[in-house]
Amino acid sequence: MILLLGGTSESLKIAEALNECDIRFYLSVVTDYGENLARSVAEHIIKGRLTRTEMISFILNHKIDLVIDATHPYAVEVSKNAIAACFDTEINYYRFERPSYHAEEMVSVDSIKAACQKALENSGNIYLTTGSKTLGEFLKYLPKERIIARVLPTAEVLMTIEKFGLSTAQIEAIKGPFSKSLNRELLIHNRAGVMITKESGQEGGFLEKVQACNELNIPCIVLEREQIEYPNKFSSIEELIDRIKG
Repeated sequence: MILLLGGTSESLKIAEALNECDIRFYLSVVTDYGENLARSVAEHIIKGRLTRTEMISFILNHKIDLVIDATHPYAVEVSKNAIAACFDTEINYYRFERPSYHAEEMVSVDSIKAACQKALENSGNIYLTTGSKTLGEFLKYLPKERIIARVLPTAEVLMTIEKFGLSTAQIEAIKGPFSKSLNRELLIHNRAGVMITKESGQEGGFLEKVQACNELNIPCIVLEREQIEYPNKFSSIEELIDRIKG
């Protein structure tokens, strides 16, 4: 039995591929939104963030012999827990990760604090497309009144960010990924002087963000991924499925 750790569009595609091969699996998701998406591709769904101990218990109790980690490139704690749990239970760990994309026009930083320092060198609103989970960290370093936060349009997310005291004009609840032209119009509409985003890869619409910023001649500040030594790493779903079948 396989435990598939989801949270990305690719994890749903992996689930579809496993179904086509009649391979049984559990799909792990964190949010209600993820659970709703998972229902179309998975019979067995577990919801909630798993600690290392919880993951070990699940592996042992459900006779898991392989963990496929298809979580978001920035969900590093989940990946670290999964690697450790597989090591402790002596089962295989496969990592699927979308390839990195870099562009000359972007400004790379390695921390939220560094991203905020770079952003404050520019005038205008600060357009955050980094999600709701780290919004509190950004508010430690940025003036609240300059922030426009682009987030998923779910009640769960909106309840999370409501406590930070942003006005409705500062919250853009909309689902991506977005084209270059739509990113451009949203930046103009929000009078953005700078964007802060993550290097989420082609599936996450990353290049379209960089290109939109470049056309408007505003900085695109990019939080780099934390580098982890993943065992058995794949960037092709076909290669991953072939390894599982083989």
